[in-house]
Amino acid sequence: MIVKAIGARAVALGRQARALAERVWRDGRKLELLHRSMAFAALFFVTLVPLLVVIAAALPTRGNGIADWIIDGLGLSGHSAESVGEVFASRSEVLSATTALSLAALAVFGISLMAALQRTYERIWELPPAAWHTVWRQVIGLAGLISFILLTTWRGLPWHGTAASAVLRGALGVCGGVLYFWWLQRLLLGSRVAWRPLLPGAVATVVAFAGLRVFSQLVFAPLIVSNAVSFGAVGTVLVVQSWLIGVGYTVYAGALTGRALRRDRPDPPPAPPE
Repeated sequence: MIVKAIGARAVALGRQARALAERVWRDGRKLELLHRSMAFAALFFVTLVPLLVVIAAALPTRGNGIADWIIDGLGLSGHSAESVGEVFASRSEVLSATTALSLAALAVFGISLMAALQRTYERIWELPPAAWHTVWRQVIGLAGLISFILLTTWRGLPWHGTAASAVLRGALGVCGGVLYFWWLQRLLLGSRVAWRPLLPGAVATVVAFAGLRVFSQLVFAPLIVSNAVSFGAVGTVLVVQSWLIGVGYTVYAGALTGRALRRDRPDPPPAPPE
């Protein structure tokens, strides 16, 4: 009897998971998820990567923030990690070639990434565009993203180089990722969606990132080594750009999943933006 009840429950959960996946797939097609993910990758690589390179070079810490983040996200080691590290200039070269004007320009263009993310979140939650004067939310969101990436790649954690450090870094990435994407949706949507409906989307985003990391270890890591031999730095950049498209997919698909779960409940009328 118990086994039969467990089997029926498993079948019901499977049907619910399939219905959820189909709903997310349909919503993703309406949202043009592929095009938005490609635009996300292009904006990230052109605007945020140079900004992070400069900021990481100026910080009195070891390592290179953006390179370390990409290496960790792709699950790279050995020659593949070295290939990614060689794409970025050294600290001294970055700082000597950076001016205050170029840094300000990078910061301004970096806001366009947050603007694109905000428009997509609004489409997902079927909300009208926010007023122009709420651009300060995009600025804060960009600062939060930079801080999150630098924090997850910080090498000052205790027991550096040990298994305990790896566990601590993983826990920091998971908990910090859920909190960041939960807060980011609330921020960019102008508090027009309550905190509780946004939490499943944040959790789904982090779970999708874990899946992307496993996929990257199996597919992208070998590609980096072979492309680096065949095409040099250009081949490495192409693989990194493909991975960033996957990052865009995880961010948007996570929010779509949260919205699909919310559709099963009646939505209250949206609150006016703060």
